[in-house]
Amino acid sequence: MYQYGQGVRQDYAEAVAWFRKAADQGLADAQSNLGVMYQYGQGVPQDYAEAVKWYSKAADKGFVLAQNYLGGMYAHGQGVRQDYVLAHMWLNLAAAQGNTEAVKNRDIVAAKMTPEQIAEAQKLAREWKPRTGQ
Repeated sequence: MYQYGQGVRQDYAEAVAWFRKAADQGLADAQSNLGVMYQYGQGVPQDYAEAVKWYSKAADKGFVLAQNYLGGMYAHGQGVRQDYVLAHMWLNLAAAQGNTEAVKNRDIVAAKMTPEQIAEAQKLAREWKPRTGQ
């Protein structure tokens, strides 16, 4: 019986190289994956600021997973100054695309915010527009 991962070589450094090539060409899913690699130190030294950089590129294009991850980075102050308003904005954008994890994360963040902060985050989310390019 085959088990997941059996016979599969996990070469994170090679994955990073391929993700970087695709990310440099502006592919949002590769940018998001590169963010994951930096956030968790897989194939590269762990670097939250670099993770935020790559998540931001993909999130700015509307890539839902990157929006959720970037919201988490702002919520926890990893690689950026902790900012619940921006965390809520990114999580709300991901939640609006149907990401159930983002819905849960947004609600956790909202419980730590004032009504004024939530209103500001919602305003930012309404005004947000995806960017094109790399």
